[in-house]
Amino acid sequence: MLLAELLKDFKNFEYEIVAGSIDTDVKEIVLDSRKATEGCLFVCIRGAVADGHRFAKDVAQAGAAVIVVEDEECLEGITDRSNDPEKDQGPAIVKVPDSRYALACISAAWFGHPAREMKTIGITGTKGKTTTTYMVKSILEKTGHKVGLIGTIEATWGDVSIPAANTTPESYLIQKYFREMADAGCDAVVMEASSQGFMLHRTAGFTFDYGIFTNIEPDHIGPNEHRDFEHYLECKKMLLKQCRVGIVNRDDEHFSSIIHGAECEIETYGIGRAKANEAEADKTPKAFDEARDLRAENMELVSKPGYLGIKYDVEGMMSFPVEIDIPGKFSVYNSLTAIAICRHFDVEPTAIVEALKEVQVKGRVELIKVSDEFTLMIDYAHNAMALESLLGTLREYNPHRLVTVFGCGGNRARDRRFEMGEVSGKMADLTIITSDNPRNEEPQAIIDDIRTGIERTDGKFVEIINRKDAIKYAIENGEPGDIIICAGKGHETYQEINGVKHDMDERVLIKEILEELK
Repeated sequence: MLLAELLKDFKNFEYEIVAGSIDTDVKEIVLDSRKATEGCLFVCIRGAVADGHRFAKDVAQAGAAVIVVEDEECLEGITDRSNDPEKDQGPAIVKVPDSRYALACISAAWFGHPAREMKTIGITGTKGKTTTTYMVKSILEKTGHKVGLIGTIEATWGDVSIPAANTTPESYLIQKYFREMADAGCDAVVMEASSQGFMLHRTAGFTFDYGIFTNIEPDHIGPNEHRDFEHYLECKKMLLKQCRVGIVNRDDEHFSSIIHGAECEIETYGIGRAKANEAEADKTPKAFDEARDLRAENMELVSKPGYLGIKYDVEGMMSFPVEIDIPGKFSVYNSLTAIAICRHFDVEPTAIVEALKEVQVKGRVELIKVSDEFTLMIDYAHNAMALESLLGTLREYNPHRLVTVFGCGGNRARDRRFEMGEVSGKMADLTIITSDNPRNEEPQAIIDDIRTGIERTDGKFVEIINRKDAIKYAIENGEPGDIIICAGKGHETYQEINGVKHDMDERVLIKEILEELK
């Protein structure tokens, strides 16, 4: 493909051909300098570990046809070329203000703009992204759509499932997946859009048909992520400048800030009715009446031995009753979000009800049948905020006891250990402290930190380093009416110890434990 074809859809910034010709032929796109080949286009990306500009000379020597850069300092010796075009054998050089944004646009063009061949759905928010994507996929597939999904757990379409390294992959990979999805007959794709994904322009190069903002709370704030909450919010808000229709949780306390500056049509959803005040109404792109456009009313918890769920009535733009086999108020928000999206695909209520009744997301409040007397679930809650939300939700079901089994990852912020310990100590009746991914730390040292947090409370706890033994202890000592939560690992199928990932799937562990207990 000619370089000119790859650059023609650039928007929002200018590019400059520093050397060579815009008619240079490109054979492939490369991000890793070690994989540079004759005729490739190499994009110099400034990463957290290495700066691709350092390897510009290496890829030129490997025969790269085009090098995309942000500055020209790395080009010494590469652009010192003959004025005679017939003798000029060096690569074409394209200078851009932001090479990550350039990569996204170039990748979209390279794969033939596959997003234009499908309905694209982007879901952002602090919580609920993963579950909602699977709910949307389930509902749409129930009505004959072929749906691709990209998210925290995997990228999947048809019989293909590729484990995820990042919630939102690099832009080149997104476009590659889009291309393969479209070629496989997918007519829609739903993906999790993280704040990091927006900050690093991984989702640039196309426009979402539907952009969903579930909620926002302080998270991912630190030296390697976002400098503060305002920056975190601004990155997530980028979705509403990159979609045609924005669907926003009207109940979020930051609603006005979320939609401020939005460049799309806005729809809302939420629980019950609430009137927007005049200050909020002035900031909105359209007038909001008393009700959310789509809302949940008459919520009712559903509980029986080994089962937790919730039911409610959908009102507003659609009207029908729903029951889902996932507990908690957050499940109402997740499912209502999915309904708000699928409404645009003219899905019948009966199909929505059936699909939501069947959907279960791996590692997200995933109920595992172990007893007729108590309930056990697996969840990805791996920080204090998520654990507090989960335990608060489950406490509403009035269990005999709440029992948590969790650890914390090594080589991560120690504060998380104290905080999770304190939350569990306050909210659970029994905490079983165990190992998570110790990485390069001693498991006992991590457990000691968690215990320090618990000891700030009156909470009861036991320590069992081996995770399988900890889960076995919880099951063996389960009492009628208990709710047991294995938190932190969720969908993960490994345990990382000293740089090595060992196979460890909690579903497999539980199955083995039940066999042993027979």
